[in-house]
Amino acid sequence: MSETVDRRITRTKRAIRAALVSLIEEKGFDALSVKDITARANINRGTFYLHYKDKFDLLDQTLEEVARDIENILLEITALSGIDVVKGKLPLSIVEKLFAYFKANAPVMQALLATKGNHALQAQIKKTMWHHVFEKNRATFIKKENLLVPPEYLISYIAAAHFGVVQEWLDGGCRETPAEMARILTYITFRGPLFAAGISSPNF
Repeated sequence: MSETVDRRITRTKRAIRAALVSLIEEKGFDALSVKDITARANINRGTFYLHYKDKFDLLDQTLEEVARDIENILLEITALSGIDVVKGKLPLSIVEKLFAYFKANAPVMQALLATKGNHALQAQIKKTMWHHVFEKNRATFIKKENLLVPPEYLISYIAAAHFGVVQEWLDGGCRETPAEMARILTYITFRGPLFAAGISSPNF
């Protein structure tokens, strides 16, 4: 396939995704049709069906692409050494990179989170974390035998809590910069929500 054709396909898919996002914002996913998408993207239905089976396939592929992008960034964290993490030296640049991605793709993220995307993305991130942390043992600073709570609950908490912060930030119009959000999320992650709330000595 020539580079020219590749660029054309990329432009077409970008236009289709932009159409999907704007239509979800306007009328919701359930109410939109392939006809709506092709009209908004200024393409014919045949072109749409060259790439997607229907609107559900389009949504699923968009979710998969976003999940893959997030996974690639998260894998940078699993490569950290145990010493760095124990000392609280989680590089803010990695977390900032994650928030920069969310901000650059804010319309897509909000559209996905308005559909089944919230659950689907969380499920994918949990699956990714489990695979790389406990099956592949890539996060060498986390040892399953050292956990104080069952791993499935720990991963569910991390995924849900972090996505909640991201969604709140997106819903608020990304007021804080990615760097500020990286500091906020890292602080809560390392110190815990109770410490962040001003309760410095919880009695457990």
